[in-house]
Amino acid sequence: MINSGTDDYYRTYQGAYFSEYLASKEKQDAKINCIIFLFVLTVLLAVLGISKPIFANTQHIENVKLAQDYEKVYLQENFEKNIKNKYAGSYIAFPNKGVAHIKKIKYINSKPIKINIVELNTNVNPYLKIQPQIASTKLNSKTSVRKIAQKQGAIIAINGGFFKPQTGVPLGALMINGEVLTGPIYNRVGIAIFEDNNKTYFKMDNIAFDIKAYTKDTSIKIDNINQPRMLSTHTLLYTPIWGAKSPYAPKNGYNVLVSGNTIKKISANPIEIGQNEFVISAPKSVISKIAKNNKYLTIDIQIPDNIKGAKHIIGAGPYLVKNSQIYVDVKTQKLQAISGKNPRSAVGFKNDGTFIIVTIDGREKTSVGMTLFELAKLMKNIGCEYAMNFDGGSSSAMYIKGKIVNSAINYEGIAVSNALTISEIYPNEYQISSINSDSLQL
Repeated sequence: MINSGTDDYYRTYQGAYFSEYLASKEKQDAKINCIIFLFVLTVLLAVLGISKPIFANTQHIENVKLAQDYEKVYLQENFEKNIKNKYAGSYIAFPNKGVAHIKKIKYINSKPIKINIVELNTNVNPYLKIQPQIASTKLNSKTSVRKIAQKQGAIIAINGGFFKPQTGVPLGALMINGEVLTGPIYNRVGIAIFEDNNKTYFKMDNIAFDIKAYTKDTSIKIDNINQPRMLSTHTLLYTPIWGAKSPYAPKNGYNVLVSGNTIKKISANPIEIGQNEFVISAPKSVISKIAKNNKYLTIDIQIPDNIKGAKHIIGAGPYLVKNSQIYVDVKTQKLQAISGKNPRSAVGFKNDGTFIIVTIDGREKTSVGMTLFELAKLMKNIGCEYAMNFDGGSSSAMYIKGKIVNSAINYEGIAVSNALTISEIYPNEYQISSINSDSLQL
């Protein structure tokens, strides 16, 4: 007899069970079915374990999207509610998401003043893009604000900075899409527009560019870029966007054509400027320094640190509001001549993403215009933390979706050099996805 606690017992038991199992087809089938069932059950449990977090994640994404959509609706509704409360009693329209147009009449000393205001918020509608535009492909061009806006597909536009009436050349700082077109005059104030990760924000400050020409053994300070000559002692830089030819050189001075970093021509007369070329126009003493080494000459333009990284800059002046306080530096910016009651154009902003443009009608019985101090007070009262004056008078024109909405001269305003435009621009994927495939005919 085998003891039940010994190894011999277990060997005998297992052997007997295995022999019996091999002899029974029913037991074999039952065993296989059991194994298959356990395998299928294990797979199902595994699938359910994996799919649960996937479904949960999908639900989370849908919840986030719903929350974002709700937030957008809330921001728009809140934006409209705040506008209606702020401008109660005025005509109010909402031509686009995140955009309000307000028309109102204000009285100063019992005299009427017609005011058009556009408030927009780039947090409510991040697809609103604000940037300056010029009248044509060259600086010496002029056209109406309406035509500038329509050429760019803009929904809103206002006339921009000062310009030379005879030619249309902008008088003051202008940078578009990171390209410096013109330099500042008298360090006047300008607004810098930044775009970062679908966020738009603004800075306002006095503008000064540091421009230098370098040869291998010397450097020359350049006083301005693409601006009319103010002093015969100034050294000026002209690029192809200036026009077909440079101006005449100053008295006893020369123009130097640089192509491929090499001096190609020196003349006192205007010089044709081709693509990838530029002209330095300067007194003879300056030209003699850079002509010593005519095989290498480059230009460097430094933007001030406080506005470095801006995508666009447009200058005019004077300041109207600075740090939420009225600040009209007419004398410093040499703009005393425009301080009387006139039609006005102005821009301002708050740090919460609000951007404001304003036109004031003037020189008519129904609207007498504003002084710069009256305009500054208005801009402060409507909430601007910073504000500045744009070119006014006959230039003042505000365009909204096909119409000039203020009482501009000749119903259009005069032909101007540049404008500040607001467009609604969606990323490419939104534009592509919005196309109805049924409408495509191959």
